Amino acid sequence: MGTAPASRDVTSYGMGLAAPLALFFLVFFVVPLLQLLWLSLHNDTAALHWGLGQYLHFLTDPFSLSVLGSTLLLGAEVTAVCLVLGFPIAWLYQRVGSRLQTIIILIVLLPLLTSVVVRTFAWIVILGRQGIINATLQSLGIIETPLKLLYTQFGVVLALAQVQMPLTTLPLITALGRIDSNLDDASCSLGAGSWRTFFRIVLPLSLPGVIAGCTLTYAAAITAFITQSLIGGGQMLFMPMYLYQQASTLQNWPFASAISIIFLLAVLAVVSVFTTLGRLSRGYGGA
Repeated sequence: MGTAPASRDVTSYGMGLAAPLALFFLVFFVVPLLQLLWLSLHNDTAALHWGLGQYLHFLTDPFSLSVLGSTLLLGAEVTAVCLVLGFPIAWLYQRVGSRLQTIIILIVLLPLLTSVVVRTFAWIVILGRQGIINATLQSLGIIETPLKLLYTQFGVVLALAQVQMPLTTLPLITALGRIDSNLDDASCSLGAGSWRTFFRIVLPLSLPGVIAGCTLTYAAAITAFITQSLIGGGQMLFMPMYLYQQASTLQNWPFASAISIIFLLAVLAVVSVFTTLGRLSRGYGGA
C-alpha cells in the first residue's frame, strides 16, 4: 500500500522538473510554429485572402521543387561522405591506446570548438583558385590551371562534411565500443576473414550508431545556412537561402512561411525514415 503514494510522489516530482522545459518548448517552438502556419495560410501579403495558395504555388512551381530536391540531395551527399570517412576513424579509435584515443577525439571535436563562420571562411581560402588544394595540385603537375572548387556543389559538400563530421563519428565510436571484441576473435578462429567479419558482425552490430549519426548529420547539413550561403556564393540555391530571400529580400512572408512548413515536414519525413531504420537495425543487430 505504501508504494502507490511513493510512486505518485516520484511522478509528481518528475513532472515538476519537466515543467520548465515544457514551458520553454511551448513558448519558443510551438508558438512560433503556429504563427508560421497562420502566416502560410495567407494567399497574399496583405492578408486579405485565406487558403492553401502558398502551398499550391510551391508544389506546382518547378523551380521551388528543384530547390527542395537539391537540398535533400545535398544532405544525402554530405551524410555519405561523413559516413565513409567517419567509420574508419571510429574503428581506429577502438583499436589504439588511450593516448591516441585522446588525440583522435580532439581532432574529431575540433570543428565543434571553433565558430562556424571561422570554419567556413577557412574553407573559402582553401578552396579558392590560389588555395591550398589548387596550389598543391599545380605543384605536383597534376593540373595546369586552377580548378573551380569554390562556389560549386563539391565545395559545399566538402565544407559541410568537415563541419558535420563529429555528428557522424561520435555515435559510431559509441556503437563500435559496445561490440564485444571476443566476437571478432571467435569469427577469425572459425575461419572468417577480416572483410567477412566486418560485414557479418561489426557492421550489423554498429547499425544503430550508423543510423543515429546519419540522422544528426543529414538534419544538420540541409539546414546549415551559413556554410551553404558562403561556400555556395549565391550561385547555388538551397532551402535555407530560398527561405531567407523570400522573407528578407522580397518580404513575401506568407510564401516564406509556407516554405518553412514544407521544409520542416520534409526534414521530419527523412528523420522518421532514419528512426524507423534505427528501430529495425536494433532488432537486426540483436538477432
